[in-house]
Amino acid sequence: MYDRIVSAVLDHHLPPGTKLVEDKLATAFGVSRTRIRPVLVRLANEQIVTLTPNRGATIAQPTEQEAREVFGARRLIEPMLVELFIQRASVGEVQQLRDSIEQEEAARAQGDMRRAIRLSGDFHLRIAEGSGHQTLGRILRELVSRTSLILMTYSAHHAAEREEATACGCREHRALIDAIRLRDPVEAARRMRDHLARLETQLHFGPAEAAAPDLVALLGSAG
Repeated sequence: MYDRIVSAVLDHHLPPGTKLVEDKLATAFGVSRTRIRPVLVRLANEQIVTLTPNRGATIAQPTEQEAREVFGARRLIEPMLVELFIQRASVGEVQQLRDSIEQEEAARAQGDMRRAIRLSGDFHLRIAEGSGHQTLGRILRELVSRTSLILMTYSAHHAAEREEATACGCREHRALIDAIRLRDPVEAARRMRDHLARLETQLHFGPAEAAAPDLVALLGSAG
């Protein structure tokens, strides 16, 4: 249940502010409400969900300050992760990163920006996994989930701007892989910092509007 909700967030199917009604979640997953509540508490602890007394759970709506803090934290830890990745990664693991970028580019070419952003996050998580640093890897997973909420809330609304931003991300990922392939940790760390800084500059701080999704249809077995 936790994984399916997080996946729906990462795929941008659960926009910030979406109310997570326990009865509907229980129906979607075919369980009782008592099994739903610990999942919501875990999501709240990871700041993916906000729990409000007498109002229930909603998908978190990050503020501008929170958005900047998330990107600041990523700039601190991801250069280290990519340096560790270079020390440990096999040729096959580097090729998996290249394959991930090709999938991201294909999603962008098809106009599927939600999938492109999801694949972009997966690219960073692959580096974290390959680094062997389990603690920072867990932290980054939470930060990537938060980043997805931030991008949903503050990404450019104009389709052309969104597509160009994603295209830039693909090019920067390829440049990063070039440094990884050359086993140059200093250059890879620099490119990682620059990439994350540019992503932050693409944010447009202002309210986002989205229709509330059907939780049963989205999270149920058929969905």
